[in-house]
Amino acid sequence: MLAIGIDIEDNSRFENKNLIDDEMFLKKIYTQSELDYCFKSKLPAHHLCARFCAKEAVVKAFSNIYPKLIPYSKIEILKNQNGSVYVNILIDELKKYKILLSISHEKEKSIAFVVIE
Repeated sequence: MLAIGIDIEDNSRFENKNLIDDEMFLKKIYTQSELDYCFKSKLPAHHLCARFCAKEAVVKAFSNIYPKLIPYSKIEILKNQNGSVYVNILIDELKKYKILLSISHEKEKSIAFVVIE
């Protein structure tokens, strides 16, 4: 293990976000694939918040091993075929790291935990 990161946020931070009024904010943080996934859900705020937590946890973990600040839009949180989440890092020099991710959300909070190997 090289580094760990964790983040927890209130889902309410992302309530009432929409693709029209909040386009600049959302595109600064999320990729189009993430936005498509989150906004086809019944509870987009929960999915937006969980992905934000995951990105923040990745940034925190990399802060110990990578000297540059990583933009959230360069960290993509996706689901594989079995439904597990994973990190697709969009910075070539960081692709060599294995990033393990766990996220969870419930009524009020979302949380993410990251281990970088």
